[in-house]
Amino acid sequence: MTEFYTDALAESRFLPELTDLTRSYWTGGLEGKLLLMRCDSCGTWVNPPESPTCACGGTLAPEESCGTGTVFTFSVNHHPYNPTVPNPYVIAIIEMDDQPNLRVFTNILGCEPEQVSIGMPVKVAFEDHGDKAVPVFIPR
Repeated sequence: MTEFYTDALAESRFLPELTDLTRSYWTGGLEGKLLLMRCDSCGTWVNPPESPTCACGGTLAPEESCGTGTVFTFSVNHHPYNPTVPNPYVIAIIEMDDQPNLRVFTNILGCEPEQVSIGMPVKVAFEDHGDKAVPVFIPR
């Protein structure tokens, strides 16, 4: 079941511009899917994509990730870089269960910042912003 979050962090978030390489990542959540790029030749997941092709020469195309992983590393931000963003909040890198070293840069929601730990199991949720759905992660 897809979970959607709306909180003070979501309300003050700067949204990215969509490109051909990132459009599926930022819009897949509208259908409850975390779409990451995967090579149609060797099957390697690539995130973030830097070009439309993989190192092997294959073409990258969006594919649904399992949406689960573990916290690889994180930081709790207490500095008010943007006065509209409530502090503290967690900035994290998630290692996805789909492939070793496949990582997603995100925020952790659904728990207090002091509850987050390296190795913590998480799952994707989304912030609905109309034409975009920002992937965030929550404890599982």
